[in-house]
Amino acid sequence: MIFITAKFRVLPEHADRFTEIVGDFTQATRDEPGCLWFDWSRSVADPTEYVLVEAFRDDEAGAAHVQSEHFKQAQRTLPPYLAETPRIVNATVPQDDWSLLGEMAVPGRD
Repeated sequence: MIFITAKFRVLPEHADRFTEIVGDFTQATRDEPGCLWFDWSRSVADPTEYVLVEAFRDDEAGAAHVQSEHFKQAQRTLPPYLAETPRIVNATVPQDDWSLLGEMAVPGRD
């Protein structure tokens, strides 16, 4: 799968409603057949920073995502809300779901 983590620094005046601003884009991406997950989190240390954790089935699904109309629309509409260009880590990993964190196993609950 293609595993991506991106950090978005949002202008302070838009930070409290950023998940609303990206709502349609988020839902459209989650509806893509090759999307495994597309989840936003807000930093507890910096309220203007959002972290996006996303995964796509394979290279083809990742390419379909960046070629989609909703992605192109996000490229046009999101930058005015951002304080800087988002930062990204993008990797291909040989799995198709989250693995268990064995070092913190919860016996009897998995």
